[in-house]
Order: sequence, then C-alpha cells, then structure tokens
Amino acid sequence: MKPRKMKTQFPSIVLLCAFCLTISCKKEDKSIKLVLKNTLDIDREYETITLDKTFLKVDSLENLAIINVDTKKVMVSQVVDINGDGKFDALLFQPNISSKSSKIFEIKRITQNIINDSLQSCYSRFVPERTDDYAWENNRVAFRTFGPTAQKMIEDDVPGGTLSSGIDAWLKKVSYPIIDKWYHKETQTTGTYHEDNGEGLDNFHVGKSRGVGGTAVKKDSTFYTSKNFIDWKTLSTGPLRTSFELTYEDWDANGVRISEKKRISLDFGSNLSKFEVTTTGSETLSVGLTLHENDGQIFMDENVGYMGYWEPHGTSELGTGIIATKGTLNTFETYISDVKDLSNAYAHLNVVDKKVTYYAGFGWKESGQFKSKAEWEAYLNDFALKINNPMSMQLLDK
Repeated sequence: MKPRKMKTQFPSIVLLCAFCLTISCKKEDKSIKLVLKNTLDIDREYETITLDKTFLKVDSLENLAIINVDTKKVMVSQVVDINGDGKFDALLFQPNISSKSSKIFEIKRITQNIINDSLQSCYSRFVPERTDDYAWENNRVAFRTFGPTAQKMIEDDVPGGTLSSGIDAWLKKVSYPIIDKWYHKETQTTGTYHEDNGEGLDNFHVGKSRGVGGTAVKKDSTFYTSKNFIDWKTLSTGPLRTSFELTYEDWDANGVRISEKKRISLDFGSNLSKFEVTTTGSETLSVGLTLHENDGQIFMDENVGYMGYWEPHGTSELGTGIIATKGTLNTFETYISDVKDLSNAYAHLNVVDKKVTYYAGFGWKESGQFKSKAEWEAYLNDFALKINNPMSMQLLDK
C-alpha cells in the first residue's frame, strides 16, 4: 500500500530583515497600528501571533510589513494558508512582550527592501528514500512518523519496516536543519543517524507506543490505535512555521469505527508541536507519552492543563510533555503494562465538534535547553498558561 500522492503547498515565504530598513509605503495604502497586551505575569517570546485578512481588513497580504514602533525595525513574518483553500489568508510574526505590558506594532504595505531568505528554519517533508517517513523540525527539536510502505513491510515480514502511529523524537542539539542531512547519512553513506557526531541522534524508541503525542481510543480497559498514515499534504515551511496534514485509514476500536486526520504544525522556538485532530467515532481521544522502561517521573497539573515525563535516556535525560487546550482536558491516566511499548501516560481529551487540539513535544538535557525536571516542568507550565491565555489584540487606525 503506497500513500496517495498529495500536492505539496509551499507558500512564498517573506522573511523581512530585522535590521533598520528604508520603507516606502504606497499612498493609497492605509497604515494601521496593532496593540498587543500581555496580561500574564510571565514574559512572552517565541509565541506566534496570527493575523488573518478578516482581522486586518485587507484583501491581500502581499508585501505587508509588521514594524516594531519602538525600534523601527521590521519583524520577521510569514504568510500561510490557514483554511487549506490554497490561498494565503494569514500573516504570522513573533513579538517579545514583557509580563503585564503591551506593545505597539505598525502594519503597512512596503514596496522595497523585501528580502527572500531560502533558509527554512521550520521545515517538514515526506521522506520516500527512507521507506515513507514524514519528518518535521525547527531550531530546537525534530520529529517523524511513519507511512504505509513501512507498515506493509512489517505485514509482509520484510526487514526494516515500522508499524506505528506513534510520534518519534529526533534528538537534535543544533539550531540548523538536520532532517535532510541525517537521512542522507543514513541512506547514502556508511554513517547512521543512530550515532551522535555532534548534532544529536535518533535513539528514541517508539515501537507500538504513543511516542510523543500519538493518539488512541480507550474502550473498557484497552487502548486501540490506528496504523500508519496513508496520505500526507505539506501546507507550509518557513522561518516561523511548518505545517502539514496526515490522514489515517479508518480503524476499529472494539467494534466502533474511528476516523482520524491530523494537522500538525511546529513554530520557531517551540519544543512542542501543535496537533489539530479531526475525528469521529469517539467522544474522547487519548493522547499518550511513552514511559519506556518505567524508570522516570510523571508529573501533571489538571488545573493548568499539562502532563509531563522526565526519564533517564542513554547517558543523559529526557523530558516529554502534553498540553491540553482550555475546555479539552477530561483526565490523566498512567497505564503500566508488562507488554513492551504499551506503558504510556495518557491525557484523555474531549472531542468537541469532531475536533480536539493539543500540544506535544520534548526537551533533551544533552541539547542544553533544559538541565532538570524542574526546568522542563516550568516550561510546560508557562507554555500552557500562554496558549490558554492568548494575548489581546486591537487594531487602531492611524
């Protein structure tokens, strides 16, 4: 079984230089000001703000620049297709705003000094040269999951296959892209991405587990899962976000038919991917973290809405985590099994209007990003507070 060939949509990324620019504005274009307010008692950075055309009251996003009023510098931005109709309908940027403060940005259409940058800091692609993975990354983390060819190899008893809808973690410790480089090393040279040559490595075991944020449906005391994805569609790559869709063949959960499609995105500076799942057949979707050897520490906060795991990993340590969006969390559960790969910590999330949204990811001590369980838990806590308390946005006509 091979995945149906899907159209890959790559938006024309606009990376605007973060230095002072000479900006010229068309006379007929109206300049507007955007006020962002942070009500939390924590600083906010690497948090993506989405400005759609309706909010901006514009017909086109072409050459729109976002300018920090205080520094007079143009912000890095990216245009994306949010609704999947093949047209750009939103503008992304990442402001830094201190706790309990606000900041003003000017939005205007510029006619010169636009710089196109070829570096895709947030990158994803289908990987046919290694069976049929789908892999994605940003400047901090990388992930992959597995397609139907890898599944069929297992079913036909062919070596090298993978039967799993779990999410694999690639432990990188460099800020530049490694996906293409590691796959080339694995498939075209005598080297392997299972060894660390200074950039990190793939030594995270998924198997039949849920890995980092794979889904399941619980019926009675049993967790049922899909097989590998059957279709894929790349939506965007760029300096601020990569996004794509994975479709799964309908699967059985103790006599109930489950459908599932995932839209996954990963933003610059984030250790967590965002999962937007469209599903039918169950009122609850269970999202899991593998517990591997059951020798780590599970922690959670139902009020804030996060669950995490900190474990020994090789010669280092590793944290994984799940964050539920407001109104989604039902409960948490730790499921321990003597069967290999079936021990997972689960967040049971409510399906609302056939959809559920959550975030899942990891932090590797060897990367230098997190030194301890306490630091990883603090990151999950702050991340949950931010996504469940979005900054207020207000447009002011100039």
